[in-house]
Amino acid sequence: MTLQDLRKLVAQGESASLEFKRKVAHPDKIAREMVAFANTNGGQVIIGVSDNGNIPGLKYPEDEIFSMNTTLEKLCKPKLPFDLEEVKLSEKASAIIYTIPKSDKRPHYVKEDPDSKWGQAYVRYDDKSVKASREIREIIKRQKRMKDIRFNFGEKEKVLMEYLNEHHEISLSKFKSIAGINNYVASKTLILLVLANVLRVQPTEKGDIYRLKN
Repeated sequence: MTLQDLRKLVAQGESASLEFKRKVAHPDKIAREMVAFANTNGGQVIIGVSDNGNIPGLKYPEDEIFSMNTTLEKLCKPKLPFDLEEVKLSEKASAIIYTIPKSDKRPHYVKEDPDSKWGQAYVRYDDKSVKASREIREIIKRQKRMKDIRFNFGEKEKVLMEYLNEHHEISLSKFKSIAGINNYVASKTLILLVLANVLRVQPTEKGDIYRLKN
């Protein structure tokens, strides 16, 4: 990538597929962003760029790369796929670009420490990386081996559709309440309807929101 290409990319601003970091001050937090990209639709993390879009770069990019790669190796499970590119800004500064594809091994997790067995999965929505709920993780796993999804349109589905036609969105807890069902049944129903392309799900920091798919 040329410097001109980099400037054009940065000018787009942070998004569902682009994240800026000034430097690798907290590599574990950057790892969460990368895992979120791998678990969603892929994306790029550019290190050496301020939140406002300025590109001061890094004086010692090799040190930043070592710190970031070591963290990814220790904390990400399964191993995170990425491509790495260094773009020279001047004789004294460079920017680093990590390109993370949508992974065939998703969901990926970030461990709290190297000795943890697993950790927390993250997904990307708009310009934020949020924790993946149990439902989101199950949807990610099953989307990789998609077959025809079948479900019975019974009373609970009827209640759900009537509610969505009026209110346009619903949470797992609200669906459980209005349908008079337990958490397991509510969760299973919503997962199946997302996989069947009847619903779409929006992960948020306060919980998943389900809407009819247009």
